[in-house]
Amino acid sequence: MRAVTKPLDEQARSIFADLGYTVSSRGAELLAERKWRVVRVTTVEAQERPPESGDYRCFVAWSEDVDAVERRLERADPDYEWAVIGVDEDGDYEVTARPAAA
Repeated sequence: MRAVTKPLDEQARSIFADLGYTVSSRGAELLAERKWRVVRVTTVEAQERPPESGDYRCFVAWSEDVDAVERRLERADPDYEWAVIGVDEDGDYEVTARPAAA
């Protein structure tokens, strides 16, 4: 069982704020803005279907769900740039991004 200090959406908000983004809520997702870039931030569980549209998207998941989230994204092959942030129970995180097209 995961000993969580903060819910995943609060973790996501905190990560982007620490990176210098202005973060606001937009329905079920967050909008992270810095300079010209606007990133839609969505917290996900491994089984959730990814959104079909967007420009820049970041999915925040628990570390143990990252591989499953990435597989879903790769199968869906959405028409947007994406990254996945895996958060562990201590609040540490790791970022993985969609492999560059060859």
